Amino acid sequence: MTPAPSSDTTAPLAHSDVIVLDYLAALWAESEDLSPELRDELMTTVAEYIALRRTSVADPLADPEQIVGRLGPPEALVASVRRGRMPTHLRLPVAPPPRPAARTRESSGSGDSTAIALIMAGAFVLPVLSPLAGMMMVSSSPRWTVAQKGAAWVLVAGSTVCALMLALISAVFMYDGGAGLVFAYLAMVAGAFVAGITLLPGLIGRRPITR
Repeated sequence: MTPAPSSDTTAPLAHSDVIVLDYLAALWAESEDLSPELRDELMTTVAEYIALRRTSVADPLADPEQIVGRLGPPEALVASVRRGRMPTHLRLPVAPPPRPAARTRESSGSGDSTAIALIMAGAFVLPVLSPLAGMMMVSSSPRWTVAQKGAAWVLVAGSTVCALMLALISAVFMYDGGAGLVFAYLAMVAGAFVAGITLLPGLIGRRPITR
């Protein structure tokens, strides 16, 4: 029986692979005078450069001719290595560093301090507007708990309502309304001041912020 002729099933190399292999062969031949360690380092670096350039996420190059063109002639690479340094353009392409995750700014800064100042000190200058503005800033801050914010709102809003009622009563039923206005002012300031005191521990204690 005549044996059947064997068929060669080896697939031909792609044109891109031929370009890369020819370049590596030329580089190997050009670097024969280098020490074995330096020669291996050069060949490994160039091979890794070509592989990563073709698959890089940051700046991929599918055309091997462009990659070889960027590498430059083999003799130029070897000459650079003979001078004692690896060519700088052989730095491997890397993906751009990821942007750092946006961190919530810790509210121990000027914003929360300003809110407390508006509630406590601002109450003496603008008894209604300043504490309310400070409470709006407190409400938007993650530093204090809902219970702390609610208690402060009760003190500020409650003292404001009581002060307005005292002012109205003094204007209607009292001959000299000055004293009533003074009591109304003191009540409003006291409520705002106490509200600020209840919020101070959260400001000093640096309550951790939940993301």
